[in-house]
Amino acid sequence: MDRSERRIIAEFVDVHRHYVMGQNVVRALDGVSVQIRQGDYFAIMGRSGSGKSTMLNLLGCLDRPTTGAYLVGGRDVSQLDDDALSEVRGREIGFIFQSFNLIPQLTVLENLEVPLFYQGRVGPESRKKAEYLAERVGLGQRLDHKPLELSGGQQQRVAIARALMNDPLFLLADEATGNLDSNTEQEILALFDDLRRDGVTIVIVTHNQKVADRAEFTLWLKDGRVERLDDNRAAAEARP
Repeated sequence: MDRSERRIIAEFVDVHRHYVMGQNVVRALDGVSVQIRQGDYFAIMGRSGSGKSTMLNLLGCLDRPTTGAYLVGGRDVSQLDDDALSEVRGREIGFIFQSFNLIPQLTVLENLEVPLFYQGRVGPESRKKAEYLAERVGLGQRLDHKPLELSGGQQQRVAIARALMNDPLFLLADEATGNLDSNTEQEILALFDDLRRDGVTIVIVTHNQKVADRAEFTLWLKDGRVERLDDNRAAAEARP
């Protein structure tokens, strides 16, 4: 299916996010419009202060635009109250963090079930799903291990599997390989490649050009605005 035929699952429409700092107004995002379609693999890049963190917070429904609209699955979530926004966060977005954010007292299996626990959906079906996802990320033999018994790469695999537990519209990764050595980084990026081939939508915020190059598209921010959108597929095809 051509990309233009795939549905838009996340969209910024002229999004502005301004912060008042004393007598000054900081324009962290200043009129950003972008569409992320089902199955896309997006990287967001830019220098410090470009607006990456603000865009991450808005994409993850951790903040709201000052003006403009943010649509998730076709629904404008810009003006939702805190409870409704939390519901969108929990059901529609899978988060992957640089620091893994696993609960050290819980096993791999229990960590995977945490997202469904908060929704009151833990039971035999959630257990089966957790076992399936652990197998999918290569940790089927580590279900009873706790995070500190795992390597950094294995912990990040747990975090990726956990992010998939709710069948989210998209995965949102914040410097997902930033705490990993180069070899482990490549393993996690290969896992993202596999997920992308399976149709999972991925948005990764990164400062690492090599990480961004693995994505299909790189959105470059500068001073709160979209500087350009690179189609990495075309660049790859043009290489000798």
